[in-house]
Amino acid sequence: MASKLLMITVFVLDLIAFALAIAAEQRRSTATIKTDSEQMYSYCVYDSDISTGFGVGAFLFLMVSQILIMVASRCFCCGKALSPGGSRGCAVLLFIICWVTFFIAEVCLLAGSVRNAYHTKYRSSVLFNDKPLSCETVRKGVFAAGAAFIFFTSIVSKFYYVSYSKARGGHGPYGGEAGVGMAAYK
Repeated sequence: MASKLLMITVFVLDLIAFALAIAAEQRRSTATIKTDSEQMYSYCVYDSDISTGFGVGAFLFLMVSQILIMVASRCFCCGKALSPGGSRGCAVLLFIICWVTFFIAEVCLLAGSVRNAYHTKYRSSVLFNDKPLSCETVRKGVFAAGAAFIFFTSIVSKFYYVSYSKARGGHGPYGGEAGVGMAAYK
């Protein structure tokens, strides 16, 4: 039987990761082009950088959640063999899907956080007619994609753990003698 305490803990961690990813999407950095007081250079001014912290927080909470599930299930490859049947097949499939969605979510969160933390340091000279200044920011939807894959990872990992628990707890074939033992009765 699946551990209810583990399921609740993983649910809370995934919920926090999801909320942080949504908050990161809402608070992405924006930039404006400003000109210095002498009207010689243009430069980028970035607003709050809080979404980088939100993205990294979501990254870490999702990672802890995945570690808890994998430790509880012995990462599917360690420990005694699972009972054959539908639960084992389902657990194998969900294990693979769980890792794929986890990897995609982590890449989205990490890439969004790194890109959001990067601030253009270049200046454009008004006197020399330099190219227009580009104040690069993270694209809209990167953290939202991470949040969506956090949601998928959360659902799939819970189903994986439940089917793993069913396959582990199932009764295997009886290994003892099939007949009734007859001993001398005194």
